[in-house]
This record gives sequence, structure tokens and C-alpha cells, in this order.
Amino acid sequence: MPIKAKSILLVDDSPEILESLGAFFEGEGFENIHYATSAEQAIKLLGLNSPDNDFLDVDLILLDVVMPGMDGIEALRCIKKHEHFKDVPVVMVTKRSEIEVLQKAFAAGAIDYIVKPAKEAELLARVRSFMRLKEEIDQRKARETELIAVTNKLTRANAILQRLSYIDSLTGIGNRRYFDELFRKEWGRARREVRDLALVIVDIDFFKAYNDLYGHLAGDECLRQVAQAMADALKRPVDFIARFGGEEFAVVLPQTDQSGMIHIAEELMAAVAALAIPHKGSPVSDILTISLGLASMVPALDDQVDDLLAAADTALYMAKNNGRNRMEYPTVPLPS
Repeated sequence: MPIKAKSILLVDDSPEILESLGAFFEGEGFENIHYATSAEQAIKLLGLNSPDNDFLDVDLILLDVVMPGMDGIEALRCIKKHEHFKDVPVVMVTKRSEIEVLQKAFAAGAIDYIVKPAKEAELLARVRSFMRLKEEIDQRKARETELIAVTNKLTRANAILQRLSYIDSLTGIGNRRYFDELFRKEWGRARREVRDLALVIVDIDFFKAYNDLYGHLAGDECLRQVAQAMADALKRPVDFIARFGGEEFAVVLPQTDQSGMIHIAEELMAAVAALAIPHKGSPVSDILTISLGLASMVPALDDQVDDLLAAADTALYMAKNNGRNRMEYPTVPLPS
């Protein structure tokens, strides 16, 4: 039965030997046989000098050691320099058995050697053994490639799941878990770099009344619009917003002092006001409004991350207590 899937390259400076080997392998069912009468011709045939890396796919190379010009050892070194031929078995064919020649051949990457004239039964047995070895290597590489592809898919899927675990499903912005992780990271960075860190907690005014009057579907849409409007109002990549819970949102502003924090808070209020969402259930305005609690500090070593959170939360309580639709912030800098 013809062995079409197997490819052999025979390299020998003797046309008679090539013809004899070719006839032998064809008689044993090998159909895909290539011939080269010199190392230079073999290198060209293999595509080693091709600018497009158009390599010849072979499963075995029988390479004569002693040839005019470039010898087999030097040719072997050239072949094994290319990743494409790294796993291709190369068998040296020689009349010489000097140990130094064989040592050079094995050091260059040969897998075995055959002393010519070779016995046909031994030659066929070795060739078939090397073919099986090449097939096993190819199968292993295919499994490794498949495993890498599956691993990459799992990595991408896990990354997607990780991102989804940080997203609030209703508003599309960060959720409380996202806030907790990034807020603590920014706190640590601000403390290391001795920089300001600001926090704004936002509450939609009289949101329960809005839900009662317009329904929960309208309430969900209101949350989405407010979240998106405030997210769009943040211009710096380092700033981030998250849904803190219910109708509350948290905005973290790295490297932002009190004056910068107030400016951004004003932008947030303007963005929500520009939505002009009707709210007939609000005693402070005909449209939806927000209250904001602001706090900014340069964290010191003895400060705790909850200190800034508590300060912003207290400021929000003040804003609600003082009539809502407003912002409040400490009138003096927090301890640092």
C-alpha cells in the first residue's frame, strides 16, 4: 500500500546511490520522495533560503556526510537552525565510521547514522522507526497546539467572566465589588506616593418616591441614564464610578484635591440635571436631582481606608439633611 503521507529527502552526490535508494523506497510503498545531489541543492529544495519561508515538508532526511563543496555536517547545521526542521529526523549516511565525524553529526542534530552500503532490511526498519517517531512528534505538537488553543479560550472566557463580575448588570458601570477593589488599590497608591485621593458618594434624591410614582421599570431606566450621564462626565481615565448600592453611586478621583473634587462634583450635578428627567414626586425640584457627599485627603500611614469613606458618607448625610439637590464636604482638611 502506497505511503503517501510520508515524505523523504535523499541527499547524496552519487546519482547511482540516489537512484538505488529511490527505487528501494518506491518498492516499499513510499511515493513522496525528493532528491538532491549536493548539500546546496538540498538547502534550496528545503526552502532554507526562501524569503517567504516556503519550506518543504519532509518527515525524514537521509544525508550523505562526504560531498563536494558543503559537506553533510555543515548542511545539517544549516537545516537544524530553522525551527521548521527542528523535529525532522536526519540520518547521516557515510562510508566512514570515524568517531569524530559521528560526534560532530550528533552534536549538529543527527538522530542516527547508516554505514553504506546499507542492508535493505536494516535500512527499512530504521526508516520506519524514524517515521513513527516523527509521527508521534507531530501528534504531540498537534495536541500541544490544541491544548494551547483551549487554554487561550479558557483564559479569554475567564477574563470575560472576571470583567462581568465587576459590572453592575442594570447600569453597566462598576459594581460594589469593583469599587471595593479599586478604591483600596487607589488608597494604597495615594499613600505610597503621598498624593490626594477624593471620593464622591452620590444619592438620587427621593428615588423611592420616583419608583412609587412612575413604576420600577421607569426606575431602572432612570438608574441607567443617571449612571451613564455621570460616567460620561468623568474625563480622566484614572477616575471611575461604581454603583454603590440601590440608588447610590461612588466616584473615586485619584490625585484630586478639594478644589478639583468640587469642580467634578459640579460636573456630575450638571450632567444629571441635563437629563431633565421629570420627577413630580420630588419636593425639591420638578426634575430628578442628586445629593453628593465629598471628601478628599492625602492618606498617612496611620489612616485607614474607611476614614475617607466615612467622611464622604457623613458629608452625604449633611447634604440630605440640608435640603438635598446639593453637595457637602468637610470645611477643613481631613487629618493626614
